[in-house]
This record gives sequence, C-alpha cells and structure tokens, in this order.
Amino acid sequence: MERLDGGSAVPAHLAGGIVALGNFDGVHLGHQAVVGRAVARARAEGRPALVATFDPHPVRYFRPDAPWFRLTTLDQRARLFAQAGADAMVVFRFDAALAALSAEDFIAERLERALQVAGVVTGEDFTFGHAKRGTVAMLRAAGARGGYAVDTVGPVMLDGAPVSSTRIREALRAGDMRGAARLLTRPFAIRGTVQHGDKLGRTIGYPTANVDMGDYLRPAYGIYAVRGYLPDGRVVPGAANLGVRPTFEPPKELLEPYFFDFSGDLYGQEIEVALIDYLRPEAKFSGLDELVAQMDRDCARARELLAE
Repeated sequence: MERLDGGSAVPAHLAGGIVALGNFDGVHLGHQAVVGRAVARARAEGRPALVATFDPHPVRYFRPDAPWFRLTTLDQRARLFAQAGADAMVVFRFDAALAALSAEDFIAERLERALQVAGVVTGEDFTFGHAKRGTVAMLRAAGARGGYAVDTVGPVMLDGAPVSSTRIREALRAGDMRGAARLLTRPFAIRGTVQHGDKLGRTIGYPTANVDMGDYLRPAYGIYAVRGYLPDGRVVPGAANLGVRPTFEPPKELLEPYFFDFSGDLYGQEIEVALIDYLRPEAKFSGLDELVAQMDRDCARARELLAE
C-alpha cells in the first residue's frame, strides 16, 4: 500500500487508475461499498486501484473548535484500504488552497492532471470544491468529456436506515459499542503511543497502558471490555477506563487499558485498543479499597463478555 500526496503527480505505475473518492472517515459499510466497487472495476480492467481521502477532515478546517469527531487515523484507513485490495491511498491535504479550489479546478487539476484517472467511483451524495459546488452530475459531465466513467454507489442500509459516520458517532457517544461495530464491521479502535503516567495502577495491582485520545471522537466515558493489539502481533484481552478518573486529582482524560495476564514494557510503543463492550459509567470512589473491589468486578465481567 503506497501513500500519495493528492497535490502531486501520481507515479507512472499508478497512473490510469480507478479512484474511489470520498472522505471515508470510519471506513464503514457504506465506504466499503464504494472502495469495493472501485477495486472490483480496477481488477476487471487491469488497472491500479486508488482510494482518495481528505485530511484533516473538512469540518475540522472550517470549524476548528468543533468537538472531537474522528473515527479513524490515516494509518488506520491505509490498513483498511489495503485489506480491501487498494494499491494506494491518495491524501488530499485540506488546507486554505484546497478549500478555495473551485469544483472545476479540483476535477481538472487534482483528478485529471495529478491522478490521471481512468475512472472514478464515489457516493451518490458526494460534493466537492469551493462552497461544495461540485456534484456527481458535474463529475459525470467532466468524465464524459475526458473519456472516463464515473460510477456512484447508493446508501447502504442497515436496520432500515442508511449507514453513516453520524450514526456511528451517535452510537459511540451512547456507549453502544456493538451497534457501532455492526456499522463499521469491526469494533471501534483507538490507536496511540503508550505514555508514562503517575503509575498509581501498579500500586493497586492494576498496571495500565496510558494512551492519549488524540483527535478521536470521545465515546461515552466509562469502563470497557477491550482487546489490545500489540506491536509484536499479540492480541490481549483487558478492561479499560476511558475518561477523566474522577477518583484521582487532577482530572486527566486518558484511555487506560489493563491487559489481563500480561507483563511487559509497552512504554513508547504504539498500540491499538478496540472497545468491545461498555460496562458502566465512570464513578468516584471513597477510597482505594472500594475502587479495587469495583475493578475486580469490572474485570470479571469483561472476561465473561470477551469470552462470548
């Protein structure tokens, strides 16, 4: 899987490809349908398959003070695109220049000149260009002039409603991890580097791997059953606190997984923590004995859920 700058000319071996075009934050069922269509068409025509995404998210550019809402990092998206069969991920850097680029110029400069597209696949409601003036109809007309076909994929429905990033965010904020996973086709996962903390956990028998939440959407604060994906390839079960640890001062927002039956040094290493089930909200305890007793119950419940 190669990663390309969407503002530069595509390498010769990836020119003339079929490009899946969209934001693709989450890479959910609907996004997978678009990427899958592009990959299938590329393979049928003997062409490269590329997936074009935007970073940062346009919402973050236009509303920098908006609450965190990201579902995936670029690294996570790259891995998921590769698993879907794509040959490269194209990243359009959403900055002032791209925000000001007209829809016509986006097609001419970014798609036709830089990527040299031989076909485009996108969602029916995709918009692009300055003030979102670009539409699928405009893209199709440009393709007709340029000799490449533009395919669209309609909404993917699940439980009578379209699959969308908004729907996934609502599920995560409500602590409905299983519901979010059905829309994503996998558990929501947070990837980050393990940091040194105050090491209180190890003094009470629960050493944790502290991970900063970064730009990710904040799911419901509370205790989770989790699986950790370690750099050496191991997958380890555990329980995690996600929130501000109200029992301790000062409050600090962290994801703190405790991995069952694990011993080792993860400091400075990048891990991924998949949130499988929401157990309960955060709570403030009167002392460490009460806290440890509740953690014992939480871990026992997490083990049960993860064994199902």
